[in-house]
Amino acid sequence: MSDKTYWVALALTVGIGPRTFANLMDTFGSPRDVFSASHEDLRAVPRVTDEIAIQIRSTDFDRIDNEVYSLGEDGIAVLTLDDDAYPALLKQIGDAPPVLFIRGAFEDADVRAVAIVGTREPTERGIRLGRTLARGLSERGFTIVSGLARGMDTTAHRGALDGNGRTIAVLGSGIRNIHPRENISLADEVANGHGAVISEFHPTAPPTGPNLMARDRVTSGLARGVIVVEAARASGSLDTAKRARKQKRRVFAVRDGGAGTDELIDTGAFSFDADAIDFDVIVRELLREEIDSTQLSLL
Repeated sequence: MSDKTYWVALALTVGIGPRTFANLMDTFGSPRDVFSASHEDLRAVPRVTDEIAIQIRSTDFDRIDNEVYSLGEDGIAVLTLDDDAYPALLKQIGDAPPVLFIRGAFEDADVRAVAIVGTREPTERGIRLGRTLARGLSERGFTIVSGLARGMDTTAHRGALDGNGRTIAVLGSGIRNIHPRENISLADEVANGHGAVISEFHPTAPPTGPNLMARDRVTSGLARGVIVVEAARASGSLDTAKRARKQKRRVFAVRDGGAGTDELIDTGAFSFDADAIDFDVIVRELLREEIDSTQLSLL
């Protein structure tokens, strides 16, 4: 049985999130060794309950192995934190998904990525701006990250494709359960040579509230910065921006983009006007650490 089967089996065990997964890895060294551990040894690991230990000990490996094989047959790859192809930026966050299911592929160029997010019901102004930002940044070598939702996410992916660039769609559902259904064709277009469609959830998982919230940290974690175009005060876009701040990523907000962007600007987000986009300034902000390290190397 392949190591990836053990990774998938452990990552999909109910009750095991990234932090519990990390605790198990710190204790036992590998997913394979986790499944060889006794009930008592498992229970001694922080966050591992009696129910989780029982689930680990009763895992149906044949079922998981068949699922991994079926995914591969359908062109869906499995990436683990141990894989060289796992995104470098995402690996830096404290709660990176142990396993990613992916259609398409990551490329080295994706280390220069920016997330563009916003409301599911953007204004005409917001749609024009989101598409302009995505196209302009993709033409300048940035991969555009968003969540494949209706509204601004869809606009961001389309803008990247307009710019002949790459885009990454982060799902809040399983890789075999694209939502919204109207974006299945967009997901296919992204996966077929224009980037990647990814999920950390069970391949058939629905887009539940907790899944969508968890998705936000991956969206920001894949990017150097997050641009919020239009957002309400209580929204997934604001959650993505707050996750970005915790991850030490840049946060940008468009002026007059709603109560959510106003709040971000009031708390220190880099702001700009919709009718005065200076791409050179945005790029410089996104690459500031890279520029600073280059300057230091010249001293």
